[in-house]
Amino acid sequence: MDWALEVVQVPVSDLDRAVSFYRDQLGFVLDHRTTTDQMDFAQLTPPGSGCSIVLGMAQMAPGSLHGLQLVVPDARAARQQLVERGVDAGDVTVIDPRDGGTLFGFSDPDGNSWTVQEMKVRAGRPLIPLEARIGYGADQD
Repeated sequence: MDWALEVVQVPVSDLDRAVSFYRDQLGFVLDHRTTTDQMDFAQLTPPGSGCSIVLGMAQMAPGSLHGLQLVVPDARAARQQLVERGVDAGDVTVIDPRDGGTLFGFSDPDGNSWTVQEMKVRAGRPLIPLEARIGYGADQD
């Protein structure tokens, strides 16, 4: 039996601000924004990820989620991309020179914190192959 983690709820105080941050500054894809009389939430997915985040539905205090982790093939390039998009990203730290030991962090506007881990193996072997991604062939970041 497969058990796939597909959605993580991220607690935020301002949905519009959070969508703007995750979409425009981090480059996550806005899958959908659902607004009804009873609820307002958005689902976004990091490029290349099989797991999405949902903003606006969490029952935790905004800014209380810590320890979320993204994996990239090049931490320095990823950090530079975020800094160019206005994200206050921490310095790249090498804890262990082997693959997986290079990291940096950042927080969203509410204080939810993320760690970005370098896994060079992902450059040649992404978890979701490019040809299997929705929108493959369109401008991918």
